[in-house]
Amino acid sequence: MKTTESNPRRKFMGAMMLGATASTLSLLGNPVYANLPEFDDEKMGAIDNWFDKIKGKHRIVYDGSTPHDGFPVIWNWAFYLSNNETGSADSDITAMTVLRHNAIPFALTSELWKKYKLGEVFGVTDNTTKEPSLRNPYYEPQEGDFPMPVIQGIKDMQQRGALFCVCNLAISVYSGAVAQKMGLDAKMVYQEWIDAIHPGIELVPSGVWALGRAQEHGCGYIFAGG
Repeated sequence: MKTTESNPRRKFMGAMMLGATASTLSLLGNPVYANLPEFDDEKMGAIDNWFDKIKGKHRIVYDGSTPHDGFPVIWNWAFYLSNNETGSADSDITAMTVLRHNAIPFALTSELWKKYKLGEVFGVTDNTTKEPSLRNPYYEPQEGDFPMPVIQGIKDMQQRGALFCVCNLAISVYSGAVAQKMGLDAKMVYQEWIDAIHPGIELVPSGVWALGRAQEHGCGYIFAGG
């Protein structure tokens, strides 16, 4: 018979997957996080199928744990560029970026950035205004968002076969923290964040779980945080 871990142990392990500090452990003890969303067999089957999209000879996974001026996206693009320049077509390349911890807003729509002030929450500055960004600068970048105009954003890279996924555990914790600060219902805010994930970006149980699965599918690992 399948056994499950107790809630306190699951929350402790969840904190470890986030790379938690003592303050994060304190957050997880709050009642608004008493029921972190779990993945059933149907969801897990769909996620396993998504990892089957990894293709080609050249495979890499980027650990995007922080915004780091867009480098979790920039290095994805650079992997395709450098492999193209050394004779490989996009069809023989897969670069995956795992958006976890403080980089999760890269997966979310600009409407959500504006409503919840995600630039301020996650420390992302708009290069034009020099203020906390009120939009997602890396999904469909505008002039000045990247150091060079030729760098492609998430949407364009998806069309080339690049893969992006986002950590459900981090969304659970951070949406709950924002909900608490704003006096909102945590479950409602969590669902709104989930509904705001851009098309084609896969929701995974946790970022570190996805990093492990990508390596099991032949991807090399590169840290893309700051």
